[in-house]
Amino acid sequence: MKNIYVINGPNINMLGIREPDKYGSESYASLVERLDKHSKDKGYNIEIYASNHEGDLVDKIQEAYFKGADGIVINPGAYTHTSIALLDALKAVSIPTVEVHISDVSKREDFRQISYVRLAAVKTIMGHGLDGYFEAIEFLLGE
Repeated sequence: MKNIYVINGPNINMLGIREPDKYGSESYASLVERLDKHSKDKGYNIEIYASNHEGDLVDKIQEAYFKGADGIVINPGAYTHTSIALLDALKAVSIPTVEVHISDVSKREDFRQISYVRLAAVKTIMGHGLDGYFEAIEFLLGE
């Protein structure tokens, strides 16, 4: 059975509240419920985590390595554009990682065009809303 980590960065816990025109009206709790159901339906283990703190995200990436994760889905939020620490952690663990963004960051502000995390990702999914998480998982499962 595969083990998938879903790691979310700053403000993802505010889904449904924060800029619903960009991120939709579905809550973070609803996303977690959907991810849990998907894991049961597809037969894989899932670890879902969210933090607004960069070091905690690094710790979770390292935990994924030590607990034998087969893949990581990461939505680093604003740390996408600033965090060499997340990049270094992902490179250190060498776990296949898919970067997910709910909105299409390629059509947003100039500063959002930089993604350090992408340098360690095997795939990036953006602009598919919350469905991007499920696309990322299915990619990691080889479906």
